[in-house]
Amino acid sequence: MARVVVLGAGIAGHTAAAFLRKKLSKNHQVIVVAPSAYYQWIPSNIWVGVGRMTIDQVRFRLAPLYKKWGIDFRQAKAVSIHPEGEGRDAGPFVSIEYTSDEKRGVNERVAYDYLVNATGPRLNFEATPGLGPGKNTVSVCSYDHASHAWKELHESLAKMEKGEKQRFVIGTGHPTATCQGAAFEYILNVAFEIRKRKLEHLAEITWLTNEYELGDFGMGGAYIKRGGYITSTRVFAESFLGENNIKWIKRAGVTKVEPGLIHYETLDGEELQIGFDFSMLIPGFAGAGLQAFDKNGGNITSELFAPNGFMKVDADYSPKPYEEWKASDWPETYQSPAYANIYAPGIAFAPPHAISKPMTSKKGLAIYPAPPRTGMPSGVMGKVVALNLINEINSGRQEFKHKASMGRMGAACIVSAGYGMRRGAAATMTVFPIVPDWEKYPEFGRSIGYTMGEAGLAGHWMKWFMHYMFLHKAKGYPFWWLLPE
Repeated sequence: MARVVVLGAGIAGHTAAAFLRKKLSKNHQVIVVAPSAYYQWIPSNIWVGVGRMTIDQVRFRLAPLYKKWGIDFRQAKAVSIHPEGEGRDAGPFVSIEYTSDEKRGVNERVAYDYLVNATGPRLNFEATPGLGPGKNTVSVCSYDHASHAWKELHESLAKMEKGEKQRFVIGTGHPTATCQGAAFEYILNVAFEIRKRKLEHLAEITWLTNEYELGDFGMGGAYIKRGGYITSTRVFAESFLGENNIKWIKRAGVTKVEPGLIHYETLDGEELQIGFDFSMLIPGFAGAGLQAFDKNGGNITSELFAPNGFMKVDADYSPKPYEEWKASDWPETYQSPAYANIYAPGIAFAPPHAISKPMTSKKGLAIYPAPPRTGMPSGVMGKVVALNLINEINSGRQEFKHKASMGRMGAACIVSAGYGMRRGAAATMTVFPIVPDWEKYPEFGRSIGYTMGEAGLAGHWMKWFMHYMFLHKAKGYPFWWLLPE
């Protein structure tokens, strides 16, 4: 009997656990360890953040579903990994601490034969003084953050309805933050809500980003086919902001946030400020903070994890200049090079380097986006890791028949720009591959035939459909496995 432990129940972890349980016989055990009682469909947090959906429309409880599937669910956070066991106990295990009301604070060891680390990111608000909920800005990174963001946004809208002007600043809250796409989607939805109420004359909206050019989105930008023409995502992004009367500040790294005032440094080395009444800034991401120990209790965290807390996998981590980066640097199997029975799909794995070109200000501050690994890529990675484990457990051979390199994987993204059956809008974009492959596609870095973008009402309908489709899949409704990741 094999015992597979999955850490995390986000897109990568939940997908991996679902396929493991579906395709492994009941003789094998699947355990999921996750600190939250809920699965959440994170892309729809944007709509929670503008009051168009409630938190219960984007989440559901994990325990009943996992019980139905036959998965052992532990509502707990992973604390440390012991891949060699401890002392005379040679079996590997994970130390966990329960977060459920019934067992809060209780520690436990969970033995494993295979470990899937899909812990996702730690929202590193503390890396930017004054950033985040409970401080001076809001967030849409989780359903509770998004609900709070709507409360604050609603107050600003109420002030505008009374004739009071409001300043909105939305974007990235750390010099190397990622998830520009989520912030971009949010600012377009905020602009839509303001316009719908006919309050544009009282609003000053600013996009604040660490991107060198708009439309970088942490993937170095892209050239897309749109309406029969080839254009850049820079033009795509600038057009959307311009049409919505949104100003922008690019090449900016936020260094501190005070009440009503954001401090940032530009690549030119200028230290500037911008005032606000409402601000949603995406934090930097870090690893979950797991420690690792050998059988004698020695700390081997640096062997398993990069300094940022993400787990090292089958990537090329050798230092090299930007000009020598290749698509082949990126991992394919997400297996730990230190221990063959440990994997890290989704945001949990350490990228070999950024995708966007690294930039440093004249004062030495790194200002550029970290690489995105959310949504569709995370789901594909989780599935691929599960399928390889299933094959190994059933055959006894480690063959890696399934691979999922971001250098050979495409992705589709729909950026909502307003909610409504007739008045909604969205930009639909595909890229292939996610990481540019300049050797295979020397002109644009990607296949123009599969890298395209369109905007309009149809995109919003598709986004709406995908919300319900992916919740259908996550809840394990009939034929869920046939739906794409």
